[in-house]
Amino acid sequence: MLMGEFHHTIDEKNRIIIPSKFREELGNSFVVTRGLEGCLFAYPLVEWNRITNQLKSLPFTKKDARNFSRFFLSGATTAEFDKQGRINIASPLVHYADLKKNCVIVGVNERLEIWAEEKWNAFLDQNEEDLSDIAEHLFDKDFDL
Repeated sequence: MLMGEFHHTIDEKNRIIIPSKFREELGNSFVVTRGLEGCLFAYPLVEWNRITNQLKSLPFTKKDARNFSRFFLSGATTAEFDKQGRINIASPLVHYADLKKNCVIVGVNERLEIWAEEKWNAFLDQNEEDLSDIAEHLFDKDFDL
């Protein structure tokens, strides 16, 4: 399980250090793609294969299925760590997530999310007050947090 929040910088060559805590779980090779809410998602290959199999099962005759598949798969790239534990993020993904200098890397169960620090802080600010309501709607009474 990937969890935790780490702050790192992206350099002028679009390289960012992935915390050592996450490297073993991601494996030597993993996939980085466009995520939702303007961040990037990074998946271990096993999880990536599970997701792409689900996408293949969507009916191509449905416009939403085609659009989501295009969005999600067209930006996908394979990443590998260098000797310093960095990955190189493709320019279109850097542009999509608006990664400039300060970034936040978040473990979210089966994936990592890479956020521009400003976007991450805005996300937290926008959703902090609503978390109690969200939890109430998502979980039943028997679920203990």
